Amino acid sequence: MVRYNLSRILGSGFNYKFDALSEDPKKNELNAAFAIMFKAGTKLTLIPLIRTYLPFLRFLVWQKTEQDAKAAEAKKTMTRIAEELLRESKASIHEKGEARDLFTLLIKSNMATDIPEHQRMTEHDVLAQVPTFLVAGHETTSTGTTWALYALTQDKAVQNKLREELFTIDTDNPTMEQLNGLSYLDMVVRETMRVHAPVPSTIRIAVKDDVLPLGHPITDRNGVAHDTIKVTKGQTLFVPILAINREKSIWGEDAKEFRPERWEHIPEAAGNIPGVWGNMLTFLGGPRACIGYRFSLVETKALLFTLVRAFEFELAVPAKDIIKKSAVVQRPVLATDPNGGNQMPLLIRPVVRS
Repeated sequence: MVRYNLSRILGSGFNYKFDALSEDPKKNELNAAFAIMFKAGTKLTLIPLIRTYLPFLRFLVWQKTEQDAKAAEAKKTMTRIAEELLRESKASIHEKGEARDLFTLLIKSNMATDIPEHQRMTEHDVLAQVPTFLVAGHETTSTGTTWALYALTQDKAVQNKLREELFTIDTDNPTMEQLNGLSYLDMVVRETMRVHAPVPSTIRIAVKDDVLPLGHPITDRNGVAHDTIKVTKGQTLFVPILAINREKSIWGEDAKEFRPERWEHIPEAAGNIPGVWGNMLTFLGGPRACIGYRFSLVETKALLFTLVRAFEFELAVPAKDIIKKSAVVQRPVLATDPNGGNQMPLLIRPVVRS
């Protein structure tokens, strides 16, 4: 799943040819680099937590882990490929100017003569967009689709109902309008993104002092009630995406359960969630919301359309053996095989229609 999505975003985003199924390390080095950067194991150490949530101690934590060394090497690979993409995209613009991939359009726009110099990105800034595009463009989608398949294995009635709807389309290559017109597919995707949000949480840094109003007053340990929280410039704020998505006061007592039908009648309280999509925080909200969420949603629907029409899915291990570990995104790990890397063993059978 990850290889497919990486291949797709490299093609549409960067016009980069990627042999997704090749086991040749030279052909697949970018996939290997991403696997290292997003590796999620079961061993938890304090060092990453200190670096993330106590930035003033970041430079005091000098100890380098084995993962640090691997990540540094992976970053070198990604930087080298990004530089190659930059050179090729510039050459394409000068030679024919016809490329329509996202990266070339960005470079072309940045090279325009009618933009002020203070708005022009440096080459370093342009290169920095490559990992951003790649991460946002393939990791969350592949992980979300994986958890959607997991959810469908846990409720065969939902899987069968979805498959019947998908077969109402008389083509294997539906348009975006046809995909978006499938109401139950939309419910399944929404419920997957709510219950199994690919990114469970994130952080933000306050750029100025502010006061946040609270929906409900809280009482501190001294017995003092507060209806606001003061935020100081430079403070790190934790955004609990998954916790909000599964909040019982919003979604009811079954908030943690996967039930696509809940989207037939959206709870009134969900309307107050400041998300950019779907009455949830999965793609965040405001000016820093995910800029590619529409693309990601359509891609997820296209993947499920193709896979669920063609195959029946069943979990190959007990459900309790599947656990979630986060390394930016929530990826599946086997509790009985913690060193086996990220995996979701599935039994797949061709669909036989009478």
